[in-house]
Amino acid sequence: MDHALTLRSVTKRFGSFTAVDALSLEVPQGCIYGFLGQNGAGKTTTIRMVMSIFHPDSGQISVLGHSDAQQVKDRLGYLPEEKGLYKKMKTAEIVAYFGKLKGMDSKTANLKARALLTRYGLGDWLDKKCEAMSKGMGQKVQVLGSIIHEPELVILDEPFSGLDPVNRDTMRDIILDMKNQGRTVIFSTHGMEQAEQICDYVMMIHKSKLQFAGTLTAVKKGRDLGIQLDYDGDGRALQQLPGAKHVNDHGKSAEIFLQSGQDPQQALRWLVDHVTVKRFDYREPSLHEVFVRTVEEANAKLALAGGER
Repeated sequence: MDHALTLRSVTKRFGSFTAVDALSLEVPQGCIYGFLGQNGAGKTTTIRMVMSIFHPDSGQISVLGHSDAQQVKDRLGYLPEEKGLYKKMKTAEIVAYFGKLKGMDSKTANLKARALLTRYGLGDWLDKKCEAMSKGMGQKVQVLGSIIHEPELVILDEPFSGLDPVNRDTMRDIILDMKNQGRTVIFSTHGMEQAEQICDYVMMIHKSKLQFAGTLTAVKKGRDLGIQLDYDGDGRALQQLPGAKHVNDHGKSAEIFLQSGQDPQQALRWLVDHVTVKRFDYREPSLHEVFVRTVEEANAKLALAGGER
């Protein structure tokens, strides 16, 4: 399998602090790959090393077959974590400007910028200044600026951050369209729902160390099955479910995990008597559940290791 990105035992330190610790990863070409982790876990540092903004203290990185992203910069698209626009520039002008920086001629960049903005719902803003745009619209403009030159590999650092539901859907559509065009997309996110909906592969880094990497099926394999419940009623009742090991209650939906040997059908009968059940599934855990349990397990191991020292 060809890989758009490969990391081999990559480590980055800042003084005595290890931001990324011996990270190895392979990103297949043509996939959507989610980088998961809490704030400060090492996601952005990893992305910056991939983009050659930082250089690793040890290990090797290969980006589209090259050791330095600068060698293939015109084949890359990048949305950094710190986002910003030239507020006095018009929307179409700034997207075209990003294209020209990547080597596009002026006429092609101008036409492509207007077409992209129109396609993704910003046709009314072509000749308006960026300062008048909302945060969500500005974020879409920056993403379109990063892909106007049709890069092979696109790396987006927290593209869903701060977006309303409509703009989240548009961002999702942009990412899916890029995959359908044969591009590779890597994005970091805190949103497990977005990652579960669109990613082919995910990885999770926690306190600088890789916790898992692979397809969604692979990272869920071996985990307890759970009850996926949509309901109306008093959610406090869920905490009283006999045989429940733990309950993630989200208000109108919940994820319930039973103790070993408990019968989910018996749990259903109990739930029907206590809340209005609108949907009941017994299946693999959500990515949210896998993420939360992985954090708990990793922290427990770190605490144990600290106690042993």
